[in-house]
Amino acid sequence: MPDGPDWIHEIKYDGYRGRVIREGKEVRLLSKAGLDWTWRYPQIVEAARKMKQKQFIIDGEIVVLDLRGISQFDWLHSGRYNEDAQLYAFDIVALGGEDLRPLKLDERKDKLAKVLERRPEGIFVASYERGDWGPKLFRAACDMGLEGIVSKRRDRGYRPRVCDWFKVKNRSHPAFRRVADQLG
Repeated sequence: MPDGPDWIHEIKYDGYRGRVIREGKEVRLLSKAGLDWTWRYPQIVEAARKMKQKQFIIDGEIVVLDLRGISQFDWLHSGRYNEDAQLYAFDIVALGGEDLRPLKLDERKDKLAKVLERRPEGIFVASYERGDWGPKLFRAACDMGLEGIVSKRRDRGYRPRVCDWFKVKNRSHPAFRRVADQLG
């Protein structure tokens, strides 16, 4: 697990990767594979419509949280809780027509925090810790029964398919067993 001043560590929520795209009045929610899920998760879409900014692309994880704030993948996957799904926003790719991908992760996270300052219901900012907190945050995530953490280089631009980050999973979490079952 990486640690040191060059790293940012986030809690890993168990859900579907999603991207909210707003162009004026039009809002779309796309899956990692590019499927249009705008119809499927209305709370996320409505939150994006209520935001002051008229153009943005926000990257995150679509989740359904239980009363403790822990993501429940089976609830999300069942489709019975689509109206309760929220977006755990961990990055912003564009804002006001500006491509933010070349900016450092630190800078993008600052912009994301400002965009979501008044936290619209349905989208929330991924909290994170900088530096040497990775191992401690991972232990705390495991103790709480969470999926794990994601550690990312804070000084890097947004480059999908290039691994400037590490996902460390809790071996006792159901997500770890799902992956192991698929490989086995």
